Amino acid sequence: MPVIKINELPLIKGADNIGYPAPHAKGCDLYEAASLGEAAGLTQFGVSIEKLLPGGMSSQRHWHENEDEFLYMLTGEVVLVEDDGEHTLTEGMAAGWKANQPNGHHLINRSDQPAFYLIIGTRAENDTCHYPDIDLHYSRKNGERQFTHKDGTPYEEEQNQ
Repeated sequence: MPVIKINELPLIKGADNIGYPAPHAKGCDLYEAASLGEAAGLTQFGVSIEKLLPGGMSSQRHWHENEDEFLYMLTGEVVLVEDDGEHTLTEGMAAGWKANQPNGHHLINRSDQPAFYLIIGTRAENDTCHYPDIDLHYSRKNGERQFTHKDGTPYEEEQNQ
């Protein structure tokens, strides 16, 4: 196993990592990630180090049917927004979300400094992701990703009409 040099990994910037259709990428553009799991050749779970810049959010508030998620704060401060309210996370704190537990969550950086954290999650070939605050539905079947409106209408078809 080779040593992973984090500063040499390619950075995924902004909403490109998530792939949200417009207008849902707004707010997720102050985000950078490096995939440690990809660099290590992992296939069963993902591991990334993520940097959330001041004013940014990690994603739209969501929860997964088939994927566990775990977060460990390295430096900085973020606000974790969940169904039960807001929680401040700082260095050394952690949070986790069990698959199929409907607790929409995301991070917001309201500080004036970047925040760094590790995010670890299942790499399920099939998953459904729910977004309680917006008209968005995500599914992945056999690795194929699709974003639709909650009524099932694909965003791609809407943009091409």
